Amino acid sequence: MSPTPADPEAWNAYLAEGNAKQARKRVAADVLVRDPLGRVLLVKPTYKPGWDLPGGMAEANEPPEEAVRRELREELGRDIGLLGLLVVDWVAPHGPWDDQIAFVFDGGTLRDDEALRPHDQELSEARFVPLETARELVSERMRRRLDAAVKALEDGRPMYLHDGTTDW
Repeated sequence: MSPTPADPEAWNAYLAEGNAKQARKRVAADVLVRDPLGRVLLVKPTYKPGWDLPGGMAEANEPPEEAVRRELREELGRDIGLLGLLVVDWVAPHGPWDDQIAFVFDGGTLRDDEALRPHDQELSEARFVPLETARELVSERMRRRLDAAVKALEDGRPMYLHDGTTDW
């Protein structure tokens, strides 16, 4: 017989045991930032090939929106306000990785790009590029997420993706 909430200590121990057995998900949080010309901000990580949207992995117990804000402060030295959620993408296990939940937030339009230079060793470059160029520079997985984020902006509502697609 399981404990009841009437015994708070036993109840918390029971819940902690259940929590310890449940799956953990990796969480990624990126941001779509544009300039006044409509170009998209991309960053070039030093720890993997290719280009990406700015952002990164959430730390333990860190909300996705705080993770992306922290990553932007650490990597680009910028505090960028978020205007809302654009995409949630469940990413299937691949290679050595378990599944993950990836968020893309709307970072709005950034008016000055003078301060957009890497502030740590994780990035070698940051720049605004036309959307079509961005689509060519990012990975296939990120391209699908970027396309969904742009569509979400146009439609005015967030999108849910299942491994980069709406075909679920």
